[in-house]
Amino acid sequence: MKITFTISMFLIIIFLSSCVTQNLMVPSRKDALDLQKQDSVFAFNAHYEYTLRKDDKINLSVWDNDDLSVGSIYGIYNSNEVYGKWLMLDDAGTVSIPKLGQVTLIGLTIPQAKQKLTEAFRKWIVNPIVDVKVMNKEVTVLGELKTPGKYLLEKENYTLLDLIGKAGDFDFYANKKKVQVIRIVNQQPIYFTADLTTMRGFTAGNIQIHPGDIIYVPSRKGKDWDKRAGSTIVPIASAISTAVLLTKVF
Repeated sequence: MKITFTISMFLIIIFLSSCVTQNLMVPSRKDALDLQKQDSVFAFNAHYEYTLRKDDKINLSVWDNDDLSVGSIYGIYNSNEVYGKWLMLDDAGTVSIPKLGQVTLIGLTIPQAKQKLTEAFRKWIVNPIVDVKVMNKEVTVLGELKTPGKYLLEKENYTLLDLIGKAGDFDFYANKKKVQVIRIVNQQPIYFTADLTTMRGFTAGNIQIHPGDIIYVPSRKGKDWDKRAGSTIVPIASAISTAVLLTKVF
């Protein structure tokens, strides 16, 4: 009887040790010492404006000049990334524009890019109306959410809760105490961990989200246990009960 009990407990311990949830992007101790960077990187900026960067896809619209427009929002054809036309900033941050040739736009905000192109088109057009739209301002949302994936940012200011709402809210196993936001600054990842379970944490954690950010919602530790309990623990318990019964009989 004692031997049977010892073996059964040993099997259960082995099973429990294999039920650890493997989450992505778990900060190391060294990372935890680098938290002072968060204050400046993730500080809310009411005047934030996106600046054009390498590999950005843009639409160029010139009112009443379809020959100068590329994927114009003024035209009758779809101008989104899948079906429309677009220009991409190359490694030098330039694009080839009809009439103007190579134009450098990297580092400019959208209003600055529109102003630069408007001034350039004045050589051929009286009072040109120019619009520029970035087509790939995206955020990656991963983890325990109902519809994770990539989401386009149509406006300048989005918060963490805005994007969680776009992704269909938290899933059942979401760890709402350790929601992570990763932002690349000078080619280095800087992370922020938000606790959204308290009002104080909500106030501090509902940070401003920028294009290119990664939002990751890890799972709670009990996820693997809950999923395996029905398929593994119950059969093991049944086998142990049978073994105990047979031991008593014989």
